[in-house]
Amino acid sequence: MDKNKIKTLAEAVLDVEAEAITALKQRIDDDFFTACGHMLACEGRIVVTGMGKSGHIGSKIAATLASTGTPAFFVHPGEASHGDLGMIKPEDVVLALSNSGETNEVNLILPLLKRLGVKIVAMTGNPGSTLARHADAHIDVSVSREACPLGLAPTSSTTAALVMGDALAIALLEARGFTAEDFALSHPGGSLGRRLLLHVHDIMHSGDQLPVVKEDTSLREALLVMSGKGLGMTAVVNANQQLVGIYTDGDLRRTLEQGVDVYSASIHEVMTANPVTTHEDRLAAEAVQLMRDKKINGLFVVDENNHVLGALNMQDLLREGVV
Repeated sequence: MDKNKIKTLAEAVLDVEAEAITALKQRIDDDFFTACGHMLACEGRIVVTGMGKSGHIGSKIAATLASTGTPAFFVHPGEASHGDLGMIKPEDVVLALSNSGETNEVNLILPLLKRLGVKIVAMTGNPGSTLARHADAHIDVSVSREACPLGLAPTSSTTAALVMGDALAIALLEARGFTAEDFALSHPGGSLGRRLLLHVHDIMHSGDQLPVVKEDTSLREALLVMSGKGLGMTAVVNANQQLVGIYTDGDLRRTLEQGVDVYSASIHEVMTANPVTTHEDRLAAEAVQLMRDKKINGLFVVDENNHVLGALNMQDLLREGVV
């Protein structure tokens, strides 16, 4: 195996495909805007179809559209002519992919789509093709050459179609005002969904789980509370139950290093005053970032009057998959 030859060939593939993608910038034109207009006005769903490699790309484009606020699904054109055409309704828009624009299975259903009255957006590498001519909007994704040295395997052409599909999806996302929270709602099972949907109040410790002591409590008693609650810290409150300080496992190590008498000291003498806090309506991801910025492992959650409502630490966030 000649490593240098393989490296040269691999780099050439990347260069050819990068060139094909760059050329697509010139295709963001009136036809692209017309396609976006039809898809935005769609009262049904975007039905994506394509054969072979175009079908694989179309399936991914349908998934991207669906996850970014544009309801979409993929229909195999071969199956469409054997019953699955019933999945397509007049209020839908069909996005048809074919590099040649002459794919039999796709063109066979064109008259039936026309009869239904659906809008057809075509994505081909041949503006003069049958599919392009019969479409309500045509997006040119032609490439000067395939990255395959034989010029046969769909490589640059499928990459161009995939990238243009992403361009459509993101343009529609922006036009719809689709937000990060909207995205998370369609991805609740993944780590992204957890980061975007979980709020502090969803995971914080509260009620009897909270380690809280008054500022006149002895350090010894405070340590017993910390040990009992198992969060590695305790809140210190004043007579009005407002947070005035925090004491952590790290503070205990520093206290011992300073030679402080654990049995006679008051928690007020050794606590960290005016600690960093958060609010229960903040995203858990924001709490993570706050802890990282401040280089701390725990936070107390307070209300607008600085009363302690809850507590959370980095272990809680790790367990919930937010980190």
